[in-house]
Amino acid sequence: MGEKRMIAVLGAGAWGTALAAAMVSAGNGVRLWGRDTAVCREINETRRNSAFLGDAALPGGLDATTSLEAALDGADVVLIVIPAQAISRIAGLLAGATPLGNGVPLVVCAKGIDRESGLLPAQTLEKVLPGRAIAALSGPSFAADIVRGKPTAVTLAASQMDAALQLSEQLSGPNLRVYASDDLTGVELGGALKNVIAVAVGACRGMELGASAEAALITRGFRELMRIATALGARNETLMGLSGLGDLVLTCSSPQSRNFSYGMKLGQGVSTEGLPLAEGAFTAGVAARIAKERGIEAPLTTMVAAMVEGRLTAGEAKQALLARPLKSEGE
Repeated sequence: MGEKRMIAVLGAGAWGTALAAAMVSAGNGVRLWGRDTAVCREINETRRNSAFLGDAALPGGLDATTSLEAALDGADVVLIVIPAQAISRIAGLLAGATPLGNGVPLVVCAKGIDRESGLLPAQTLEKVLPGRAIAALSGPSFAADIVRGKPTAVTLAASQMDAALQLSEQLSGPNLRVYASDDLTGVELGGALKNVIAVAVGACRGMELGASAEAALITRGFRELMRIATALGARNETLMGLSGLGDLVLTCSSPQSRNFSYGMKLGQGVSTEGLPLAEGAFTAGVAARIAKERGIEAPLTTMVAAMVEGRLTAGEAKQALLARPLKSEGE
């Protein structure tokens, strides 16, 4: 681990609070920003965030605040841990934040594609905050594991490897290994597109189609993810790593994943209204549109978008996929 810093973590949900706890464990000073006064008060007074993390104990030295200015004051690194669909809004707030120095790295920890602009989170930040140092943190990681100190490995990507290596040193801790990459696009696309495949595999589980079918969906889904991501500039070796294949395996294996559990409800024919946010539901339509515009074959993504939008039931999507022409596995 390198020299320790003051870390501002924006977002006091499960993932943001868990990352904040990990940053404290790594020896950093941490300020956690959230909008909910009751959540911030509970964190400060009881060392709990019961709304998002149950009875998990949080470390001392984690200060929560509803003041963005206070959270950013003196920060050496900013972790942006909010849903991908809200990145443009937080970018606007950061643009007017006076305590934020120009050289402070902004590390986005969201996995998705903005459904309005079609931009990845880091691209949104770069558009609104030109000239800033932007990075992305992604990989197979459940908040419940991180907050309880269970070993976890993720990838941090920046456009320059030196910057990525420096940040990975600063953010790594006793139980959180942060690997460095200079494939910012690949790391973000792996995290975004795996959510769509997780919805499909969840639907398979919801329909009780069996482990064999789930394995087939994961495998064919990963190939589809690679086709789309490499066409958009990602590198194969990045997608084969933690932020691609690793995250896909985790997200497709447990109902802890919101995307997987969302897909299960689709497969069971249950209404998804009122369910927790599933980024894959937003990303599916955008990814399907991008694939169509670029002439990329993406049947799984297209079917997930159709299910989410109510144009097909899970059973109809299954039949459509099974009716596709046979071909070589490499296609």
